[in-house]
Amino acid sequence: MNPNYGFLVKKSIELLDNFESKRQTLDAFMEEALQNLQDTDAHQRKFVLDIVYGCFEHKKLLDVVVNAFYGTNGKLMSRRDRNQFVIICYLTFSLDDLGLQNFRNIIKYIGTKNMCMFLNFYFSNLTSWIKEEWSCIIDGAFVEEHWINPLLRWRPEIYKLLSQLAAKTCQDNQNKKVTTKVTVPQEFSLSKPKPRLLSVPGLHQKQEQPIPEPSSNHRSPKEMQILKDIKEKKHQKAEAGSFSVKLNKAAILRREALCDQQLEQELQRQEWLMQGGLEPSAFLQWQREMLTRDKLPMTEKKQLEAQIRDERIALAREQITDRNQKTAQQTKEEISQLMQEIAGERIQEEQKKKDLVQQVAETHKNSKEAKEKLKKLKQTIVKEVSEESQELLFQALEEKQAELCKRFEMIHEIHAKESLPRVRLNQFDDTKTAGHGLLEEMPLAELKLRLDLLKVERQTEEQERRMQILQEKQKQEELLQKRLEAIELHSRAQAEAAAISRRTEKQAREELLQRSLDKDETVLALRKELEQTKQARQQLKQAKKSKAKAQSATPMGTPSQTDFKEKKWEEVEQSLSRFIQNTFVEKS
Repeated sequence: MNPNYGFLVKKSIELLDNFESKRQTLDAFMEEALQNLQDTDAHQRKFVLDIVYGCFEHKKLLDVVVNAFYGTNGKLMSRRDRNQFVIICYLTFSLDDLGLQNFRNIIKYIGTKNMCMFLNFYFSNLTSWIKEEWSCIIDGAFVEEHWINPLLRWRPEIYKLLSQLAAKTCQDNQNKKVTTKVTVPQEFSLSKPKPRLLSVPGLHQKQEQPIPEPSSNHRSPKEMQILKDIKEKKHQKAEAGSFSVKLNKAAILRREALCDQQLEQELQRQEWLMQGGLEPSAFLQWQREMLTRDKLPMTEKKQLEAQIRDERIALAREQITDRNQKTAQQTKEEISQLMQEIAGERIQEEQKKKDLVQQVAETHKNSKEAKEKLKKLKQTIVKEVSEESQELLFQALEEKQAELCKRFEMIHEIHAKESLPRVRLNQFDDTKTAGHGLLEEMPLAELKLRLDLLKVERQTEEQERRMQILQEKQKQEELLQKRLEAIELHSRAQAEAAAISRRTEKQAREELLQRSLDKDETVLALRKELEQTKQARQQLKQAKKSKAKAQSATPMGTPSQTDFKEKKWEEVEQSLSRFIQNTFVEKS
């Protein structure tokens, strides 16, 4: 047994933590790890590098187990310990070589609690979903033969080891518990009075004059008056409508149509009421109830349809899972067939390579003769190629010279043509006709003059049309302004009438509430009780004032008993007034 296995596993965990796949490749990382482990023994170095390389080689298989473990117990485990679980999972593959005692020492060195939880999760799910996931990655027969069967053989011994470690940790925790000190309760010294301070004889402290209460306490604050004035100004501005909004023609016509519609509806309502009709509120309530009654079967129908839809979706999901399982089984079979075909192809390739090796060995025997023949062939080919290249060069030179001669001749011709004098035509007279014998033929000057006159006529017509459009637009704006003023007058009158009606309704409601309040016996009784309490408080105040004049003043810094009682009376009065207001609101 090697006592340094736990330390070596810790070293391999540190190497895995330092690996960054984005920054370095696996080969470079292994070389760097080999340099870092130069101080250790060759056997220990091989053990660490085998663990690291095996974790990278079987990364997909190990990630299946570790990711599922973090999915179920992720809240209890730290993400920093992930590589510990990866290495322990990989070491279970080589339990036959490692031995149970060394495996136990490794678990104790890393940490017992987390490893026990991980190994229990790992070995309990070994024959269920772990086997299926591994079979999806690698061939199922290979997985069962090389990994599942050996692990199942070790499972009872691992369970026994886990139970021993769990019992030992529980025993250690019990030994660590220390008896805590019990708190002893002590009685409160409520009955013991404080010692009374005795005044020094002969020294009479002069009572300080109380500071008079400021008159501002009984005045309402200025801020309330300022806020009230601002509110009134805003209300006046809103009633006056000082902020005029510019409306377009469509908006004004819509407002006019709305006012006409409102007037027509009001007239119809008044005629209906004059003829003895009633408000349609009861009918609307009945109509609402009937609509809700009609909607109930529709809602029930929708609920049933939704349940049916859910059932169909669940059925379709089950069918899709069955289909996926079948396709997965087919792909597994196809992969196994492909693996067999690839193995056969590899055997054939190896046979071909052997034949080629034999042929090369035979050719090496006659290599000297072949080299001499190759030399002779190369010499003859070089001679033929040099003769042909010389002939081609001569032909290219002759063609180039002929082309240059042609270019020189063309340049001479162009220079000769440019040196000839140019023949200039006579000046053009735009006042004469061309003389082609066409109908309405005219000189160019006359044509320009006519076009200018036509342009001036068109400009005058456009100006007149523009003025006419502006006048019509101004008339329409004046008409719309009159309509808008009439609409605003109508809306203002309606608003004033509504405000007056609201004010009268409010006054009538307040008068009615006041009458009912005056007639209510409980309110009257409460008012009488409030007046009696006020009178009693006033009498108590006067009595206390007369006593205070006769007696000596209370010491500075301690509140008097009269102030305390006055505050109590004020609180009683406030509670009574609140109770009266609440009863008034409930009855109204």
